Amino acid sequence: MMGQLEIRPVRAEDKPVWEKLWTDYLVFYKSELPQSVYDATFARLLTDELYDPHGLISWQGDTAIGLTHFMRQRHCWRPEDVIYLQDLYVNPEVRGTGAGRALIQAVYDAGDAMGCPTVYWMTENDNHTAMKLYDRMAKQTKFIKYQR
Repeated sequence: MMGQLEIRPVRAEDKPVWEKLWTDYLVFYKSELPQSVYDATFARLLTDELYDPHGLISWQGDTAIGLTHFMRQRHCWRPEDVIYLQDLYVNPEVRGTGAGRALIQAVYDAGDAMGCPTVYWMTENDNHTAMKLYDRMAKQTKFIKYQR
């Protein structure tokens, strides 16, 4: 585990570092989004609305090294809500140091605090490096995603 790691909710003043981290995440997945989506997403991260996304940024000293976005969702198969961990990104130079694990654990902790013990996420089927971590943090399901 790395030293001096702080994970905290996204704040309004974090927008430039958040944009950089999220852009790096999108580039990793060979995606890009218009500025209007960045602006709308960031605005949602700053609300207290129950089902809007939440954002966490991990810091090592004064350097932002990772982020995660997660949201609370209703579920038809259980009475309590669940947490969908939508985005998780750690700068390549600090991967393997525990930063990704700490971000996932922070989402687990947030879910527990909300009364939502179930956390789930998806990744691409060839993201083998990340899957090594995910296999230690959660159980892989047999479901395949379909999307219109």
